[in-house]
Amino acid sequence: MWKGSREMIPSCFVYNVHKRYHRMLDAVHIKPDPVVSKSQPPPAAARSTYRHGDLRRALILAGVELARADGPDAVVLREATRRVGVVPNAAYRHFESRQALLLAVKDEALLAAGLAMRAEVEASAATGTRRERARAAVRAVGRAYLRFAQTETGLFRTAFGPIHAEPDAAAGLQGSAPGPLHPFRLLGDALDQLVAAGALPEARRPNAEFLAWAAVHGMALLLIDGPLRGASEPQVEGLTVQLLAMVERGL
Repeated sequence: MWKGSREMIPSCFVYNVHKRYHRMLDAVHIKPDPVVSKSQPPPAAARSTYRHGDLRRALILAGVELARADGPDAVVLREATRRVGVVPNAAYRHFESRQALLLAVKDEALLAAGLAMRAEVEASAATGTRRERARAAVRAVGRAYLRFAQTETGLFRTAFGPIHAEPDAAAGLQGSAPGPLHPFRLLGDALDQLVAAGALPEARRPNAEFLAWAAVHGMALLLIDGPLRGASEPQVEGLTVQLLAMVERGL
């Protein structure tokens, strides 16, 4: 009878039983919801910071590049901070004004000129008698000065142009650049060698650097700003030789 009655069970009833059975299993074996991993935000970019005076040095170097391109008028705090990548107010921790930054850049320009002059002096002093070497050193100082004016005109103007905060002309020449490499000091040392070698009477040594400087600086300005601005290289070389010979004879 049971066997026969099985055939009488509707198929839909069997389907419903199975469906309820699986629901019960699902209720017992509940799987936890998958953990949704929240994507971690990318690490913040490392902030560029300056410590232990690095910002001061970075601002000076930015100022040097501004001066190299366009002279001392281009050295401004806002543009220097923009190039370094800091807010303008950060500069005032190291420089109280534009003038303070400009003075620091001036020292760097003086140092660059001094290095060029020292290299020229060292290259000229290889051979000859003591007197010949001393004369060659004076000519080398003048030649390097003129070349620096033409090849690094922006730095030349910054190094030797007027800075209104300077109290007097002598302080402007000396500046605060490293003493042994200051151009004015290098010229003085070369003149002292002339005296030591017997090529310049000691009585004529006082203030001789100002006279020699005036002649060479005047030529430099003629070459970069005056009627000699468009002179050819052979012309410039010839004028340089004549000028330095004249200075040497006049000492």
